[in-house]
Amino acid sequence: MSLVIEAEPIPLTVDRDGVVRVGGTRVTLESLLAVYCQGATAEEIAQRYPAVALSDIYAVIAYYLRHRGDVEEYLAQAKLRSEEVRRQYAPQLDPNRVRERLLARKSKQ
Repeated sequence: MSLVIEAEPIPLTVDRDGVVRVGGTRVTLESLLAVYCQGATAEEIAQRYPAVALSDIYAVIAYYLRHRGDVEEYLAQAKLRSEEVRRQYAPQLDPNRVRERLLARKSKQ
């Protein structure tokens, strides 16, 4: 019997918002790689994100190591998008303004 070697698809998908997700789950590439870059092993990542198969975690890490420049560029762009969204919604999420809105709503009752 001989071993059949074939390429397998990388378990990454891009959702409609342009966010890269891992293994058909809601776990983002950014989340998985952040934990990996902090020193977590694939097994530790699997414990933290049980929805992601261990084999998918290894495949994503291998992809990252082989395409580090492209992935780092994606991560930098994702960080900029995240910061922009945060800036855009920060005024609405200001705790003082939320409190004021709740008190105003309560006084109308």
